[in-house]
Amino acid sequence: MTRFVYDNGVLRLSLTAARKENEYLKRVNAQSLQQTLRRLEKAFVSMWEQNHGFPRFKKPGRMRSFSFPQLGQNPLTNGCVKLPVIGAVKFRQSRDIPDGGIVKQARVVKRVSGWYVMLTVQWDVNAPQRLPHGEVVGIDVGLTSFVATSNGLLVKRPRFFVDAERKLKLLQQRVSRKRIGSNNWKKAQKKVASLHEYVANCRKDWHRKLSHQICDNAGMVFVEDLNLVGLSRGMHRLHCLDAGFGQFFNILEQTCFKRDVYFQKVDSRKTSQICPNCGVETGKKELSERTHKCTNCGYTTDRDVAAAQIVAIRGLAAVGQTVKMLAEGKFIGIPAKQESPGF
Repeated sequence: MTRFVYDNGVLRLSLTAARKENEYLKRVNAQSLQQTLRRLEKAFVSMWEQNHGFPRFKKPGRMRSFSFPQLGQNPLTNGCVKLPVIGAVKFRQSRDIPDGGIVKQARVVKRVSGWYVMLTVQWDVNAPQRLPHGEVVGIDVGLTSFVATSNGLLVKRPRFFVDAERKLKLLQQRVSRKRIGSNNWKKAQKKVASLHEYVANCRKDWHRKLSHQICDNAGMVFVEDLNLVGLSRGMHRLHCLDAGFGQFFNILEQTCFKRDVYFQKVDSRKTSQICPNCGVETGKKELSERTHKCTNCGYTTDRDVAAAQIVAIRGLAAVGQTVKMLAEGKFIGIPAKQESPGF
């Protein structure tokens, strides 16, 4: 029988006693079980301290990963990874371990396309600090245009989930007609999961390609520091989650680091209510109003491009530069005046 210990307001499982009484638990690596208990503890702490919901009881198949906090000496040999208790398992290594790197941890993840192992490498290296240099690019994200840059680039938002929603509905209807737990039900569930994974892979691939396109001619990239949690709970939450702004920002930051481009987030308030040419506040615009036209200086451009230019100006101010330095040839990006086509 499993024993429970209540310690400092946290429900803990006496794992050592449970492993002595349960033969099934003895077959599993003890440290992997400890990591699962840490997940449970974190869920209860989040419920008490962060007002999260009560931890849900996990049905079979819900927990799709487990970790090994410690690995033995030289766990990678001859195309295999040696896991505690399990032994040597063949795997396809996607990248080489850097010289001097030591594999410390492993996490095994089950997806519909197969099993994956994520290795954590300890590598004693000093990460270089990216300094502001080169051309500045401000980025404004939205639902009409996924990305608008300060130099006039407009990228339309692809609708990955919305385009697959019709097929997803059909597959989920087929799941609902199957008897729960049957082989046909499992096959139908696998098709639904395959479609979800395909949509997620397409979105991530597109984000990576776009991030490299932005970094091609940029030395500094500035983006808005958005309230992503608020966007995911708003009126347009489905489209915001489909766009994946948070994932794009993370991928863009990683790409900037690899390509020696300076990356920083700036304040996102009132980016569409200020004229980038004269700095006068033009007031709040309706969502249907897609053109920025300043009544003070007459500057006219696309609304999202104007917001991206404000982001670039704030980014320059954050790193100690000024817009006047653009004229000195050190930066290129914000034009003196731009007429948007079609308006």
